[in-house]
Amino acid sequence: MADPKGFLKVQERELPPRRPVPVRLMDWKEVYEQQESGALKRQAGRCMDCGVPFCHQGCPLGNLIPEWNDLTWRGEGRQAIERLHATNNFPEFTGRLCPAPCEASCVLGINQPPVTIKQVEVSIIDEAFQNGWVTPHPPERLTGKTVAVVGSGPAGLAAAQQLTRAGHTVAVYERDDRIGGLLRYGIPDFKMEKRQIDARLAQMQAEGTRFRAGVEIGRDITWDDLKSRYDAVVVATGALVPRDLPIPGRDLAGVHFAMDYLVQQNKTNAGTTVDNQTTAEGKHVVVIGGGDTGADCIGTAHRQGALSVTNLAIGKQPPLERPSEQPWPMFPTVFEVTSAHEEGGERHFLASTVEFLGNEAGEVRALRVAETEYLDGRRVPKAGTEREIPADLVLIAMGFTGPETDTIAPQLGLPTAPSGALAREADYSTNEPGVFVAGDAGRGQSLIVWAIAEGRAAAAKVDAYLEGSTILPAPVKATDRAITV
Repeated sequence: MADPKGFLKVQERELPPRRPVPVRLMDWKEVYEQQESGALKRQAGRCMDCGVPFCHQGCPLGNLIPEWNDLTWRGEGRQAIERLHATNNFPEFTGRLCPAPCEASCVLGINQPPVTIKQVEVSIIDEAFQNGWVTPHPPERLTGKTVAVVGSGPAGLAAAQQLTRAGHTVAVYERDDRIGGLLRYGIPDFKMEKRQIDARLAQMQAEGTRFRAGVEIGRDITWDDLKSRYDAVVVATGALVPRDLPIPGRDLAGVHFAMDYLVQQNKTNAGTTVDNQTTAEGKHVVVIGGGDTGADCIGTAHRQGALSVTNLAIGKQPPLERPSEQPWPMFPTVFEVTSAHEEGGERHFLASTVEFLGNEAGEVRALRVAETEYLDGRRVPKAGTEREIPADLVLIAMGFTGPETDTIAPQLGLPTAPSGALAREADYSTNEPGVFVAGDAGRGQSLIVWAIAEGRAAAAKVDAYLEGSTILPAPVKATDRAITV
């Protein structure tokens, strides 16, 4: 354990400061500054000798949180990254992007603010990269077996790294021009700069993983052809079909899906010229959806120079404290002010959009919004409460319904589950021998930590399929479910 009396001596959470809003809105760099080492050790020292570390229950990866908290408190950074990498391939991603269900399960959180687990995690990996402790781990021998991983998001990359280290020859296919999936083009740079991805890809390439960007399976190469070329295929294409809002005026110019908007800005930041880019500059922006993707749109619109930003959520404002129906150690739904919300704009809850209003040119000019009321468990617009909100740009950020199946279903015959995700067994296998499904493609829209956990687990099942047995860890079954967003 860490400091035996740490949780008694230090009872408050200390997080790194965010850069001042006027400063950070001038660039696309990460919001947080580096935390002072003394504060970091104090926070790691708050980790208790709690007997049963419920943070393990909250983390799908089973991260050895008390162990690397103790090592951080002792200043043993190299040992800390070894314990962290034992369960998590990419702590630089989870430490920046995961909502930290482990902190919601922290035993200290019963009556004190929980340990800043997520911040300790990201500090460990950042120190490791700075000191050259993240090195390639190529396999000692090659099996002669080949594996294709389709999709280069966190699930696909985790599966690829595990299978490469097991000795298989792995090729990762990505239809975009750069590797990284939504990590590359879905997450704004102010949440995670893309140098984090590039550093990890360099390690994976040195280990032997091969990357094939700009290749769309199902069109450039058929799924059947891919399967015939490789001994096994891992489908990790994510759940990218956006949830639409089919109301009057949906076809007006200026109404876009959030991810289309975010991808364009990320490509621009990467140096790619985007013709006719959708931008918020000089516009009144309305973001529909109160989740993480909506917050990403808010932060992006501010940096592009929007005149105003309004965020609409159809449901009630979450409570400030853990609700009684979500007791510890459950992951609670509470009101959150992200860095993007801190930067400005308005947030409206119980807001149901009923119509997009346009001008004579066919462009959106406003939204007609009504108050949400609950009838028989349904959320519906309340009659007589309609009002208009000016809007030159509307971004729909209402989540995703499942993976794209227009080519994989007819070419491979993979069925879909009732949820809309690709059907699979508990060992990630499908009705097609040698084809496995990992991440959001099989579980639906979820958390990055679940994607990495499923990528690792699917890799173990693929290795066992190819070799008859495996020593790779399999942290979760495909049927396991937990929090989603």
